Amino acid sequence: MLIYTVCSLLAYVLSRMEHYALSGFVLIFAALYLYIKEYRYSKSLVNLRGVFALAFIGGEGLAAMKLSHLAKPWGDSTWICLALAFGCFYIVFDILKAIKGNPYLNEERVLERSNEDMMYACIIILALTSLTAFNIEAIVLGFIPLFEKGVPHAYSYFHISGVHYFTVSCILVPAFSIVYLNEESRLGIIKIIFLVLANIIAMAIPILCVSRFQFMFAVLLAFVTLLILNRERIRPVYFVSVIVFIVPVYLLLSVARSHNVEYLNGIFEMKYNLPIFISQPYIYIANNYDNLDTLIKELPKHSFGLKGLFPLWALTGIKFIYPKIVDFPIFVNKTELTTVTLFYDAFYDFGIVGVAVFSTALGCIGYFFEKMIRSTRHATFYIIYAQVFIYLALSFFTTWFSNPATWFYFIVTLSIFFICEQKGR
Repeated sequence: MLIYTVCSLLAYVLSRMEHYALSGFVLIFAALYLYIKEYRYSKSLVNLRGVFALAFIGGEGLAAMKLSHLAKPWGDSTWICLALAFGCFYIVFDILKAIKGNPYLNEERVLERSNEDMMYACIIILALTSLTAFNIEAIVLGFIPLFEKGVPHAYSYFHISGVHYFTVSCILVPAFSIVYLNEESRLGIIKIIFLVLANIIAMAIPILCVSRFQFMFAVLLAFVTLLILNRERIRPVYFVSVIVFIVPVYLLLSVARSHNVEYLNGIFEMKYNLPIFISQPYIYIANNYDNLDTLIKELPKHSFGLKGLFPLWALTGIKFIYPKIVDFPIFVNKTELTTVTLFYDAFYDFGIVGVAVFSTALGCIGYFFEKMIRSTRHATFYIIYAQVFIYLALSFFTTWFSNPATWFYFIVTLSIFFICEQKGR
């Protein structure tokens, strides 16, 4: 924590002196140091505190470099919020570690097999449910985004309230398939065929929706689940395979979205003539921090929990009865760039205090999840852990826990968990 505090203060001073590149490098150094430290401590590449440090502080470092004309000097309140966002997480994790013990030293896990046949049935049903929901949306809306040419935001209109949650729930199929294959040693040819078809559906639907995120989430969730199940046997080829699989599809979906280089460069307003494969990921990470700064500077009043509870209003249908309960403007520095950090809604609701409290809650969850993942007897819990891991790994991107889809995925995962635990009862 001392290294982070020193680096954060140094980055702030360098930024005020307009040495933006140095400011960013200092934060990136802190992110790498904290991740490596946590990796050595936990003896695992997959750990929540380490990946949160790498992603959130690393993203802050990229944003601090201010390589786009969109980036403006951050206010003092923004620097304080960013420091609290990570600091509270880190400190509460250490406090719990001192009180309840090192979460990484739990006894060796002994996996209790779930009801394999029931899990297999859930995988097939989930894939068929998603396929049915996708067909309903395609028929009612009259188009499939992948086949719409010259329409940059066709995917944004491919959405029927309530139905789309089921359409995209297919992204859980590959992860559950990994768990199933880990537990089931005897597979007949019929089961293999249907399992392959279920995973083809799970990969095809995000592509047909031209949803780069849903496709990446499906792959990453399965990948992280695999890493947890094989924590002691992680090989570099795993990472290479994922990159080789994701990158080509990501590029093809970018083309399918009618996002050409000229269109993107016009939005990004980069200070330097960087290739698009550098400027695009940079903006998709860095500008989110600038959007948080925009919110902090321009927000006229707080929403006191109403914005953060959007999943409740959405999943219960209350938003249709009282539309004003979700009518909150978004504060961003450019209309086309609406992604924000994990703590955007926390500040929207309660300001700096909200950021600190939310970070503290995440730190508590992180500690207990690390403790549970090393002693749990239920393999399905790995998928819940993997989801939280991805949300922290992409903490620079959006307000995951204010997204109804996030909670829908948790509900589906927990439902399958309880169904598969009925064995022997």
